[in-house]
Amino acid sequence: MLQRIQTLYLLLSAILSGGIAFVVSFWKDNAGKEFFLLDLFQEIDWKLSSLLIVFVLSAILSLISIFNFKDRKRQIVINRLNIVVNFYLLGVIVYHLLSLPGESQISEKGIGLFIPELVIVLLVLANRAIQKDERLVKSVDRLR
Repeated sequence: MLQRIQTLYLLLSAILSGGIAFVVSFWKDNAGKEFFLLDLFQEIDWKLSSLLIVFVLSAILSLISIFNFKDRKRQIVINRLNIVVNFYLLGVIVYHLLSLPGESQISEKGIGLFIPELVIVLLVLANRAIQKDERLVKSVDRLR
């Protein structure tokens, strides 16, 4: 059902991945120029340019999971796949930040770097709520 708490968690994760990720900055360089997600698409490095596609994929997976509310097991699998996708995002971002030599390029980190962590937390909360619903349905089936 669409009025469950996991729908809210999944909707928030879709909004974070598909909307807010394009609005907030990820980091500033020494010149003070802010880098947004669309700016990273123009990078030569394929890992950074893949971030745009993977953020959109994460948002699409969250929306697909919302509308699979009748099949809770499939919903859990889609959420787990989305968690793996967000771990990829987190890994690429952390690798890029740690592989740079000192303060040569990035002087200030932005709030956009925390989006994958927030999405992972929301997806874990959604999975817990879905599993709780699954246990409730199984317990009612035992009473019949």
